[in-house]
Amino acid sequence: MTPLFTITEFLADHLQCEQQDALAPILSDVATACKKIAVAIEAGALNGNMGNLDSENVQGEVQKALDMIAHDIFIEANQQSGYVAAMASEEVAEIIALSTSYRQNGDYLLVFDPLDGSSNVNVNISVGSIFSILKSGNKQTVLADFLQPGTSQICAGYALYGTSTMLVFTTGKGVNGFTLDTKVGEFYLTHPNMKITPDTQEFAVNMSNYRFWQEPVQRYVDECLLGADGIRDKDFNMRWVASMVAEVHRILVRGGIFMYPLDMKQPTKAGKLRLMYEANPMSFIVEQAGGAASTGVQRIMDIQPSGLHQRVPVIMGSLKEVERLIEYHQECGLA
Repeated sequence: MTPLFTITEFLADHLQCEQQDALAPILSDVATACKKIAVAIEAGALNGNMGNLDSENVQGEVQKALDMIAHDIFIEANQQSGYVAAMASEEVAEIIALSTSYRQNGDYLLVFDPLDGSSNVNVNISVGSIFSILKSGNKQTVLADFLQPGTSQICAGYALYGTSTMLVFTTGKGVNGFTLDTKVGEFYLTHPNMKITPDTQEFAVNMSNYRFWQEPVQRYVDECLLGADGIRDKDFNMRWVASMVAEVHRILVRGGIFMYPLDMKQPTKAGKLRLMYEANPMSFIVEQAGGAASTGVQRIMDIQPSGLHQRVPVIMGSLKEVERLIEYHQECGLA
């Protein structure tokens, strides 16, 4: 059997010299946080942590007990390296500035969704964590320092808490996946150089929102549903887990397209998913794996953020399918 590389060994060989001092310790702290969150999720029902809290996050969503447990774990673990100046979380409205006692060398910013898909925890379906690392040029971090387009990301990744716990990330040199060996508490490289196939016969979307979608998305889904009897000349499978991490991970492993498009269900919102800590990091990963990520009218990572919790439409996955949807938006005069 070929020896497996640990994350530490992989980063020593993978990172450029100027990244070694800071990025490797930060990723080590992220890995520690994900290990602890995996333990908290596994013991959730035993510890009485599977229910809702009497509170909402900044998005107006009811918080689960595990949302805040994961949030606290992320903050505690990721202040250890001293390289993180401030953080931003889905669960709180404002940025989280670290005291100078924790940020001796802090010029990096960490943005994260501590528990993506948390509505699934009570029914024992896969959930995850998503993170993005940015560089800050300001020693006194303010909100504006976070508002960088996705193209400025230094690193992005996610943890998947499923049949096994995995950590998948990119530093701009491809995408690699690591599986947690719970017996020794170490992540090992099991999915090197992950690639998304350009073609697919699988799509993931919440069909209950069909009547609220714009015409290009309805057209695309209609063609998929017609399968071999329609112009696509092949049958499609439809999936929906209601966890972005699980949906994107499946696409990385076997191809496909994930959509949470613009809809008129809530006209005041520009989309469902958050740009900074969901769409941008996942777009970085998908593009590094050979896929594409768009709102339908614009590359996601080109968007200049206007707010920490800004929402955007998301269409990402296999290159040819995303390009087809962009073309449909253009034909309707939307792009």
